[in-house]
Amino acid sequence: MKKMFLKLVLLCLCLLRLDGAFGDDEVKTVPMMEGYSVTINSGLTEMKDDDVIRWRFGDENTLIAEINVTADRFTVYDDVLDGRFRDRLKLDNQTGSLTVTHTTTEHAGVYKLQINSEIKSFSLTLYRAFGESVSVMKGDSVSLNSRLTEMKDDDVIQWRFKKRFRDENTLIAEINKPADRFTVYEDVLDGRFRDRLKLDNQTGSLTVTHTTTEHEGEYELQINRVIKSFSLFVSGLKSVKEGDSVSLNSGLTEMKYRIQWRFNFRYENTLIAEINKRFDRFTVYDDVLDGRFRDRLKLDNQTGSLNITHTTTEHAGGYYLQINREIKRFSLAVFDEEKTVSVKEGDSVFLNSGLTEMEDDDVIQWRFGDENTLIAEINKRADRFTVYEDVLDGRFRDRLKLDNQTGSLTVTHTTTEHEGDYKLMMFSDLRMNSNLMMISDLMSPGRFSSKVFRVSVYGE
Repeated sequence: MKKMFLKLVLLCLCLLRLDGAFGDDEVKTVPMMEGYSVTINSGLTEMKDDDVIRWRFGDENTLIAEINVTADRFTVYDDVLDGRFRDRLKLDNQTGSLTVTHTTTEHAGVYKLQINSEIKSFSLTLYRAFGESVSVMKGDSVSLNSRLTEMKDDDVIQWRFKKRFRDENTLIAEINKPADRFTVYEDVLDGRFRDRLKLDNQTGSLTVTHTTTEHEGEYELQINRVIKSFSLFVSGLKSVKEGDSVSLNSGLTEMKYRIQWRFNFRYENTLIAEINKRFDRFTVYDDVLDGRFRDRLKLDNQTGSLNITHTTTEHAGGYYLQINREIKRFSLAVFDEEKTVSVKEGDSVFLNSGLTEMEDDDVIQWRFGDENTLIAEINKRADRFTVYEDVLDGRFRDRLKLDNQTGSLTVTHTTTEHEGDYKLMMFSDLRMNSNLMMISDLMSPGRFSSKVFRVSVYGE
């Protein structure tokens, strides 16, 4: 949210510098944030005594404002088009410029200005005031929802991506309904989206599969002249058995300048370790948070990676690594002692969540194997129960059953391919839609619990 806020501030400052107006090019496109006012400049410094000025809007060229200087008549037709311009139009009585106040997506489109026999066109593009923040676990798929139930026959939809705020937006997917064309540009940006993009041919929503940290960034959706934005965060999941050690890898071969490690606890990012190369200072703050990290933190003095020893469930949660101005995120799950389960090949195995009934805000995930592959998920708030049967070459196809009351998982018709570790992650007591929160934010003490089941499958 902080990143999105900074973007809004910068955009507003730019708009203020432009005085909310745009010039007299033959066709001019301007971005404007929803809810703000915009002035469309006629290009005149002063109207002449015989000038007739008309402002029109949309494909039907609907007359919305008119000035007849000779008759000293200034008129706004704000009840046309179902009243979308009512109490929103203002005419400048000296220049004839038009201001649209309290803009909404209905005001996006082409405005035509006729000054006597001369015609100019302006295109207004509106941005949503706030974008969505979406989190996904590394390797999982994520869907960016267009919020359309169905596209219209004349819709043009474009998806763009940029890694950082200052980067240029790169077109990665496009739908042109009039031309019946659905296109994904998988080879852009060094092919990071190759075989990973899927477009919904009914709604225009975009799904990114097999996510990596390369897919983390800003996604921009333009539907005709309306623009929405999404911030995607990709968290790497680390899991460790209680009592063991875990290393959070900085990804560096050698440090430069400054590194900070922070731990998320109840939405506060607490500084737990810091390196300042310039002053040759390596510091661990192991007495913070009631000393839960005391004598447990070790910093690698070459790479800046962080090692946590003698882990307990108190160390589960989100870790943030800031390298200069870049931030990386890690989610750590600390599991209790395993419950080993043995099952005869062909039989079913029941993995008990331990719950008698899920709460309305619960999110439950079942993951399998060393890669923590998501195989089943329940989101009670969204009333969504999903089994991902086609992952891992379809080994779980038609074999997974979720209990919609307790979240327990049953694997039927087991084979040796189903042998391994099943990890249960339960996010509890969510106060807002989980799609708007970081995975690492959810994994705070009191909100997150986990179990692991080691399943062995034996023959006849």
